[in-house]
Amino acid sequence: MLFRVDPSSPAPLYEQVAASVRRALSEKRIKAGDTLPPARELADLLKINVHTVLRAYAMLRDEGIIDLRRRRGAVVTGTADGYARLAELAAELVAESKRTGVSEDELVTILRRKFS
Repeated sequence: MLFRVDPSSPAPLYEQVAASVRRALSEKRIKAGDTLPPARELADLLKINVHTVLRAYAMLRDEGIIDLRRRRGAVVTGTADGYARLAELAAELVAESKRTGVSEDELVTILRRKFS
C-alpha cells in the first residue's frame, strides 16, 4: 500500500501521509504524471479526516511534489525527488531528536556544525 499512517505515532497524521508520498517517490513506486487518490477516498481508506489528507496534499504541493488541479486531482510532478528524500530524512531526524530528548535548538546546533 502506498499510504500508511500510525495513529499511535507522535508525528501528525498529515505529515505521515505526506511522508508516504515522498517515500514512494524516492523509491520510484510513483513517478511524474501519476495521480494520487482523491482526498475523500484516501481519508475513507485510512480512516482519517478528509482535511488531514488535504493538509498533506497542500504540503506536498508547496514542496513542488504534486500539482493540485480541479477535476484532475493530485498529480505527481516528479520534479522534487531529491527534495522529497531530504524532507523525509529531516522528518525522521526530528522524530528521533524528540524521542531522545534533544531540543530543537540543540538539533539546529548539531546541523550547523555539520555544515561547517
